[in-house]
Amino acid sequence: MPSNLAAQLGGKSTGARRARVEASPQFADGKFRNPVPTASSVSLTALPRIAVAAFTGTEARRPHQDIPLVSAAPADAEGLHVTWYGHSTALIEIEGRRVLLDPVWSDRCSPSQLAGPRRLHRPPVPLHELPAVDAVVISHDHYDHLDMATVQHLAAHHPATFVVPLGVGAHLERWGVPEDRIAELDWHESTRVAGLDLIATPARHFSGRGFSRDETLWASWVIKGPARRVFYSGDTGYFPGFAAIGAEHGPFDVTLVQVGAYGADWPDIHMVPEDGVATHLDVHGGLLIPVHWATFDLATHRWAEPADRTWREAKARDVRLAIPRPGQRVDVDGPPEIDAWWQQVA
Repeated sequence: MPSNLAAQLGGKSTGARRARVEASPQFADGKFRNPVPTASSVSLTALPRIAVAAFTGTEARRPHQDIPLVSAAPADAEGLHVTWYGHSTALIEIEGRRVLLDPVWSDRCSPSQLAGPRRLHRPPVPLHELPAVDAVVISHDHYDHLDMATVQHLAAHHPATFVVPLGVGAHLERWGVPEDRIAELDWHESTRVAGLDLIATPARHFSGRGFSRDETLWASWVIKGPARRVFYSGDTGYFPGFAAIGAEHGPFDVTLVQVGAYGADWPDIHMVPEDGVATHLDVHGGLLIPVHWATFDLATHRWAEPADRTWREAKARDVRLAIPRPGQRVDVDGPPEIDAWWQQVA
């Protein structure tokens, strides 16, 4: 196996890290488990149909015009701002601190840059132009959320602490991130970075970068400043745990919720847009910003469908919503009006 491809697979937990993994209430029989029964594999009978769908209707799964990008420069501002860079990558500016969520700047979300899902738009801002970030938060270790090249750049050029679910620290250490800059958390554990409390909360998903599955944990995240609060769902199926998160940690000024890359054959691990709006309400969110769509073709639904369905459901349930262009900086206290920009390029 080429050395770069082997490195992409990440590392295995050993020693004290492995002991923490095995002590987790979420870990049993060599794997992490979801809080409710969850099917994370597609049935064998569905595979032929899925294979056919993957190679048909591809035109509808991509925009017909260039996706409009915004190069908004973060500012040293108080308050709360969110810049969505596409898919699940976002910069949270919260009361003078910066938290970067699931940063992926590579061209493909794949162990190889020669194959795999390719970006439908370039990153709105070059990685080297990012302002200094205080924390990098990772939801789980799939390639569209944990990108080796991006992590290595951030570790070399930013002072950030990497805050990750249990087991993911082994990947980062293999890629050269110093151990003292990694905070590895189980669900309901927290760490404090630059005056912010970062709390790992439950999600309903799975993990793995190679042939082994569920050896690292997945999580949703709570970001608490002195006065403001943010919730990030990570990748997840809908489940009752969101109401518990809302009861313990809410209300939230803004939520970033997964609404894309869903399919009828994997309802337990990725939410449909209507579930995303329900999650926002369960956690007592203020403004909803939908994520996990627009950047990579990872499912067979139409490219614009996640935004369309989220907008429709938000209106039906009286939810405040912002659907920014990639790179657009959203002031949570004064979000932009929705102008259906995605429908103009679909």
